[in-house]
Amino acid sequence: MLSLRLARGAHPLVLLRRLLVAAAAAGVGFLLLCTLGYAVAHPQSTGQSLVRLVWCAVPLAAVVQFALAVARSDPATRPRDGLDAAGLGPVQLSLLAAASTAISCVLGSGFALLLYMELRGDLGGPLSGSARRLLDGQVHLPWGATLTLLGLLPTLAAGACVIALHPRREAAATTRQAVTEPTEAIESLEGTGQAEPDELSVGAPPVPPAAPAFAPKPVYAGLPWGVAIIAVGLALEAYVGHGPAPDPNKLISLPGRTNGASPGVLGGWLLASLGLVLAGPGLTHWCGVLLAAGRPGAVRLLAGRILQDAATRIGRPLGVLCAVASGALAAAELYGAAWDSSGPRPFGPLTGLGAALVMACVTATAITAALDSRQSRTGTTAALQRIGIPASMLRGAAVLRTCVLLAVLTPLTWAIAELVTLPMSR
Repeated sequence: MLSLRLARGAHPLVLLRRLLVAAAAAGVGFLLLCTLGYAVAHPQSTGQSLVRLVWCAVPLAAVVQFALAVARSDPATRPRDGLDAAGLGPVQLSLLAAASTAISCVLGSGFALLLYMELRGDLGGPLSGSARRLLDGQVHLPWGATLTLLGLLPTLAAGACVIALHPRREAAATTRQAVTEPTEAIESLEGTGQAEPDELSVGAPPVPPAAPAFAPKPVYAGLPWGVAIIAVGLALEAYVGHGPAPDPNKLISLPGRTNGASPGVLGGWLLASLGLVLAGPGLTHWCGVLLAAGRPGAVRLLAGRILQDAATRIGRPLGVLCAVASGALAAAELYGAAWDSSGPRPFGPLTGLGAALVMACVTATAITAALDSRQSRTGTTAALQRIGIPASMLRGAAVLRTCVLLAVLTPLTWAIAELVTLPMSR
């Protein structure tokens, strides 16, 4: 009930984000239902049904990431003064965000079920039976499997919100240490009778503050690991990808197996994508370092410092966007003729829906992360404007940051896509 009340009084932009989450959940639910319908209508094609179900995991993961980004940027789930007294601490707020995310995903999945049944001809509406042959409407779906698949996305999205938004133990331990250490020192001095103010201020040397128990890792710590994982993925691709170019007439034809996907090639592809995701924050941080290097002007210095500060927030979504774009370029390179309007679809008839859903979700996640980073700098922006920094300089810094990121990440994405497809297109 509290989640519904907060949703009713939320900002229109927040409501738009939740509506986009519901739309993305509807797309994933429709893909899962199409996969289930194909599996029920073709019980002899177990391999193809399994491949379709596995490929549904890609848009499923993209929607979960987008839902998590929306929940993280929701102002209603952020800690505020006085909420602890009302019983809404950090843990309860993370549960509240999970509940709001689950509601959005359930609404989208319910709409997908209604649309799927309407297109199959089960409801008798204006669009009844318009895609009966495409969606295998001649067979009935088992309701148990249907509800299980549709409940998968709300469960995963809510669990991801609880895990990601739960307060970290390191921060709690650091705060507890900072609060308790001075109190324990004063109590020990009072207990021994040596807590004279004059003696402490004159005779004793100043005690340096203790270092925090948990030092935060730098944002570029994952860059070497990302580069190493990319190299391992490309090496694995080159080792196993000695077969001919894929045949677009099959569902998913990759070198290594005649009736399905090659585990080695898919493993190399996934490793290269994982390396891009891990290297995203480090690449963003070093882009900011390069912008602020030397003797920068005001615009370049401001752009570099902001980019370094926002590397943690926007680096990972940008890495995911680069990985997905690299995969899309590689797929277009491998299945060139299959994307024509008259040619077959390599991943089934709903290839366009799945690809568009993944690309839209990762792009929306990156934009949401950028808006969240901008929202977190409102105090800094207001302070800069109070000291006389013109708004044109802030806009110029934003444009400069965007251009630098595009100049660095676009060639890298294209190079990874070309290196991934090189062993399979020889």
